[in-house]
Amino acid sequence: MTGQPVMQNGIFDLVMSAGPVGKMVLIMLLFISIMCWAIIFTKWRVFKQAMLENTKFLQFFWQSKSIDEILAQVDSYPHSPVAAVFRAGVKELKKLPNSETLEDLRTDNITRALMRSSTYEISILEKNIGWLATTASAAPFIGLFGTVWGIMSSFQSIGASGSASLAVVAPGVSEALITTATGIGAAIPASIFYNYFVGQIKKHAVEVDGFSQDFLNIIERSAMGARRGN
Repeated sequence: MTGQPVMQNGIFDLVMSAGPVGKMVLIMLLFISIMCWAIIFTKWRVFKQAMLENTKFLQFFWQSKSIDEILAQVDSYPHSPVAAVFRAGVKELKKLPNSETLEDLRTDNITRALMRSSTYEISILEKNIGWLATTASAAPFIGLFGTVWGIMSSFQSIGASGSASLAVVAPGVSEALITTATGIGAAIPASIFYNYFVGQIKKHAVEVDGFSQDFLNIIERSAMGARRGN
């Protein structure tokens, strides 16, 4: 019957009976976990919108007959990285001096503008993803710190009471192990979604890079056509 009070303790009771260090670790892990889930839900929405609008913009782009027609509708895709890269390329194209035409066009400036825009758009997608990676690697160790500290407190209780019975040891060990479980609980979803988002970022980077190459090819073909026309 000595173990009955321990069995009656729920998780909430164990948390509330934890020492100051254990509670501090649990609060820290709770804050980290909330931050991770906020990032996960936000990024999930961002990637979903980006993928949907990329698909719509690319369909519209290849069906359109002129750059001006696309430019007039590009603001309809505010969440599309591809549309943003297109806007940057056309903006640089419009900066050509009046004396420079497609016959003597050099695409170096346009290429750099596309690269800058691509890098910026990918950096937006990468924003806050590092927090998930940090949580995945650090949360278990934070929880382990709380566990080690709790077990140390249990040994101190054993020394103070002069007894190593289960009734003396079990409560302290249970309190200690909660921090490890909480740390692992925070790390697992952070690791899963970090890897998922990294894969999504790579897909978007490939899509943006492919569009940049296609856009440059269209401009260069237009320039070659203008030369042949003369």
